[in-house]
Amino acid sequence: MTRKKDNKKKSALNVQRGIDQPSHINPSLSKGKSRFKKDKISVETIYEGIIDGDRTLLSRGITLIESILRTDEHDAHELMKLCLPHSGKSVRIGITGVPGVGKSTFIETLGLNLIEQGRKVAVLAIDPSSKISKGSILGDKTRMEDLSVNHKAYIRPSASLGTLGGVARATREALVLCEAAGFDVILIETVGVGQSETAVSQIVDFFLLLMLAGGGDELQGIKRGIMEMADLIVINKADGDNIKKAEIAAQNYRNALHLFPILQNGWNPDVVTTSAIKNIGIDNVWKKISEYVKHTKSNGFFDSNRRNQSLDIMNDTIKESLRKSFFNSPSILSLMDSYKKQILDDELNPYDVAEELIDKFYKDIEENK
Repeated sequence: MTRKKDNKKKSALNVQRGIDQPSHINPSLSKGKSRFKKDKISVETIYEGIIDGDRTLLSRGITLIESILRTDEHDAHELMKLCLPHSGKSVRIGITGVPGVGKSTFIETLGLNLIEQGRKVAVLAIDPSSKISKGSILGDKTRMEDLSVNHKAYIRPSASLGTLGGVARATREALVLCEAAGFDVILIETVGVGQSETAVSQIVDFFLLLMLAGGGDELQGIKRGIMEMADLIVINKADGDNIKKAEIAAQNYRNALHLFPILQNGWNPDVVTTSAIKNIGIDNVWKKISEYVKHTKSNGFFDSNRRNQSLDIMNDTIKESLRKSFFNSPSILSLMDSYKKQILDDELNPYDVAEELIDKFYKDIEENK
C-alpha cells in the first residue's frame, strides 16, 4: 500500500520530549515556577482546547499532569476532573514485544490502517527507563514518520518520572486526555518485556504480544506471566524466507497457550502472523481485536474490567499522594539525610531507620491536626 506524504502541512504531532529534564524545556521550572502560570494559560483554556481536538493544548495538558511541581498539582487535578466525563469511549490496546520485533513499524502500519477506516489514533509509551534513554519513542526521531504527521494521529512518549508507578500513572492520565480529545483507539507501547507489561495490562482493554520466529527458540526468554496476559500473540516479519519459520513459531505458541489457565474474560487467545513492513496480516489483527471487544462486551467483562481499573486508580492515587507527602516532608528529608552516612557505614539498621522515619511522619501528622 502506497501512501503519499503531505509535507506542506505543519503539524503539532511531532514527537514530544519527555519532562525528565525540565530545564531543557523551560529554565524557569528549575526555579520552582510553573510554566502554566508564566504563560497564563488557564486550566479552562487547556480543557476547551482538548475537547476541540487541539493537539498543541493536548500536549500542554499532558505536560501539566506529568509535572512534579507542587504548584501544578491543583491545576492538574482540575483538568482531570473536567476531562474525565469525556473519556472511556476508546479501545485501549497495550502492545509489547522483544527488541528487534519491529514494534514501531507494526504500530505505525496498524495506526495508518485504522485512520484509513475513519478512526483517530493516539500512541502513548510506558518507559520507566526513559531517564537514561529519553523514552523509547525518542530513541529514533525517524520512527513512525508517516503516522506522526497525520492529522488524525498523536504520538507522545512517557514522562521520565523515575518510577514505574509514576510513569504508569502519567500514562493512564494522558490516556484520559487523549480520549477527551476524540481519539477512539489508544495504543500503549511498553518497552522490553518486564514489569512495565504488568503495569500496562492494568490500564488497557486488550493486550498484544509481538514476537519473532526464532528457529525453534520461540519460547525461550519469554516470561510465562507475559504470555498469560496476552489476548493475542502476533508473529511479525512473516515475509520472504521467514514465512515458513513464522508459521512454525505460530504453531508452537498455539500449543503453549493450550497449557495456560482459561482467562477470566472467557476469551481464547490466538496467534497470527504479520509483516508490518509489507502491510500483510494487519487487518486480521484488528479483526481479532474487534472480535475480542464484541465478546467481552457481550459477557460483561469489558465493563467490569473498566470498573475494576477505576478502583485501581483510586488505590494508586492514594499511594502516590502518601508517597509524595512523605518524601516532600522537610523533617523527614532532614532525618533521612542525617542517617544516610550511618547506613552506608553499616552503623545503623536500615529497617530500624525506616520504622523511625514512618513513626516520625505519623507524629508530624498528629501534631499538625
